Amino acid sequence: MSVLALAAVPDLPELRGHAPREEYTAWVHSTFAGTRGTISSRMFFYNRFVQRWPDLEDWFAAPLLDRLDLHADGPPGSGKRLGTSHEAGSYLAYLSLTHRMPMDADWVLARNFDSLFNPRVAPTLGMDLDLVDALDERQRQLGYRSGRSLLTWGIARLVLWRGDPDITAITYKDIATFGEEIRRWCAMPEAGIIRAAHVHGNRHNQDPAVLTAAFEKACLSRLHGLHVLLFNTGQVDEPPFHGLKTRELWREELTAPGTPAAIAAPVNRWLSGRLQTTDRAESVRNCRDAFRYFLRWLVQHVPELTSLTDLTRAHIEAFLTHEHERINPRNGRPLSARTRYTYISPLLQFFRETSQWGWTDVPARPLLGRSDLPKLPSRLPRFIPRDELERLMQAVEELEDPHQRTALLLLRWSGARRGEIARLPIDCLDAYPDGYPRLRIPVGKTYTERVIPLHPQAADALRNLIQTAKDGNAAARHDPWAQRPVRYVFMRRGKPMGRFFLFDDALEIACSRAGLVDGDGNHTVTAHRFRHSVGTQLAEGGAQIQTIMAILGHRTAQMSATYSHISDPVLKEQYEKVVAAGGRIAGPAAEALLANQLDEATVHWLKTNFLKTELELGHCLRTPAEGPCECDLYLRCSKFFTTSEYAPRLQARLLTEQQLIQDATERGWPREAERHTAIIGRIRELLADLGEPPPTSQDGDPPTRGCG
Repeated sequence: MSVLALAAVPDLPELRGHAPREEYTAWVHSTFAGTRGTISSRMFFYNRFVQRWPDLEDWFAAPLLDRLDLHADGPPGSGKRLGTSHEAGSYLAYLSLTHRMPMDADWVLARNFDSLFNPRVAPTLGMDLDLVDALDERQRQLGYRSGRSLLTWGIARLVLWRGDPDITAITYKDIATFGEEIRRWCAMPEAGIIRAAHVHGNRHNQDPAVLTAAFEKACLSRLHGLHVLLFNTGQVDEPPFHGLKTRELWREELTAPGTPAAIAAPVNRWLSGRLQTTDRAESVRNCRDAFRYFLRWLVQHVPELTSLTDLTRAHIEAFLTHEHERINPRNGRPLSARTRYTYISPLLQFFRETSQWGWTDVPARPLLGRSDLPKLPSRLPRFIPRDELERLMQAVEELEDPHQRTALLLLRWSGARRGEIARLPIDCLDAYPDGYPRLRIPVGKTYTERVIPLHPQAADALRNLIQTAKDGNAAARHDPWAQRPVRYVFMRRGKPMGRFFLFDDALEIACSRAGLVDGDGNHTVTAHRFRHSVGTQLAEGGAQIQTIMAILGHRTAQMSATYSHISDPVLKEQYEKVVAAGGRIAGPAAEALLANQLDEATVHWLKTNFLKTELELGHCLRTPAEGPCECDLYLRCSKFFTTSEYAPRLQARLLTEQQLIQDATERGWPREAERHTAIIGRIRELLADLGEPPPTSQDGDPPTRGCG
């Protein structure tokens, strides 16, 4: 049978045997015609290998070192080569590709196969060199500069391991499985001996374990590069992840070890349901970790509990106490409120939902309520001071990497989140009718797209990256947020760029150059502080809360109002007039305010809510902790105070009260006249404290005190 006929046969008997001598001789002579020395050596190696291993199955079953003509005697790398199997590598490759005989990964990973891509050899074995050239050109377009070795290493081993020269038949399953074979092979004791023999006889006596670890890393990197390339050519549909990781790798251990089956079953069912319906695997992992802590506590402290139906509120309270008192072993401090909230919140959701769904293997009623969650402190935004921001942005301009520089410029001028910037599509930038740049921020945390104006400095840098991404022409990836394939801007070598490189590494460099580091050498500016700075600047510029919400992508006005509380120009003006400038004040609360007798909590509440306390004639200093005001006579309330700024209102109110007294007298309402008379007396006292004269009536005389 001819070589071409053999290559066309899809299925051959499973029994592995040698190629007939006549067939292999014809192939050698036709392939290496005119090179007598090569023909002679190939036939010599073939004859010697067949003589040494007449039954090919014995060769497959032999120890790996024997199959490679290596012995473990002596120091690593000193093994003696017999040459029988080693020199027959070209014949074994011929068997694999022409007879559809898959080679095992142990042998494939121990050899080099550069000759497979020889223009004289490859076509006769069914290898398409034109396709290899096209793939090499595509990987250079994506930005790879390592040459063909990244490509040919993986292709050679995969086709031999599969026993099929058709490169287009390689699938994602082949790549993932071969990656596991690499890890298994590198864990073998023989791997160190083989690698030491390959590294020039290990002349420097390097540790075989170190050589094997480096080899494993290099192999997985090359295989990953091939995966990236085949994904960008459309041959495989599954996008590449670093280390060939998938979201299924952690599904096997959803609960803590030792958990009774009746307890683990509903937890696993609930977590699995969330994994299938949620678009954020990270959220499910957080829930899983929370249950691990809880179930581990149950196993240790309530070992007699075998079903969640026996769980009581007392158990939950004991767990909450344990979390409150637990010490974090990493820093020696109690768990923070945020950490305890993260652990307890999934439990609350689980008990609430499963009881509503009528599950029979869980408590019939929710055992946790919102009041059980730790109270989280409300923090103010940490904006970057203007002088530090100017120094930092000057350092950002000097960053060498255009992707890092553009990412930080977008942080500075858009206020977008890190994940939103990293996922910008190539059609994210356009312009308003007047030509000013406009940025479309993709769906993210709030599941809503938004369009915002973008500073021309960031727009110019982004425009250059968009063109670079278009030139690379990386394949679109399914975006779990947008629920569609998306071509990203921040791509390198056909893969999305990591947030750590784009933001953390870039900020570390920029902060070091700008001198924004603490005593331990850590940079003091984080990526999120740019977002706070944009919100603060908007508020200080007088932007409406709706504008801040639209630009920052907030869900509620309360989130955006935080910036207004700390930056409201009117609040600053009032504070300077009344408190900082030492203006005259009056009222029952004035003495406490002037004597600085207010506690810290009251002062903080006053700073953030001063405008909300304004009454018609002054302000009320009653804090929320004191409850609502129990009377309408705020002019005599101990929490009321007023300033000279309100003197015109007080004078106008005095005239109004005089008119109300006259009206009450004419109608025969003595008690109403008495009430307005008392108010007039109090207003006169306040005006006297402020040093303001009482108003004159319309006829030019001071108003009377009214009638009783």
